[in-house]
Amino acid sequence: MNNKTLTGILLDEQTELTLSDLCRACSSSADWVIELVEYGALEPSGREQIEWRFSANNLARAQTAMRLQRDLDVNLAGVALVLDLLDEIKFLRTRLKCTQSNFD
Repeated sequence: MNNKTLTGILLDEQTELTLSDLCRACSSSADWVIELVEYGALEPSGREQIEWRFSANNLARAQTAMRLQRDLDVNLAGVALVLDLLDEIKFLRTRLKCTQSNFD
């Protein structure tokens, strides 16, 4: 029997994380997060790094980016592309569900 305990933080859509919060949550370096921002994979609010605030959605994107790099060895440009494509798929699935419900 596996008795591992999982821990986590429950975030709502209004939660904002600082750069250091995001780094801690992803167990990553600030340089890695900054590169994700430069590639457009993450979009913080605020102009300067010291002012950056990341949404819960950005945290999920960063965690997905980490898995893509770790498990599939995808480079950062590829990570940004995959994240955008995943968002597009989610949008299209939602739109399709709405369209289908209109015909029911």
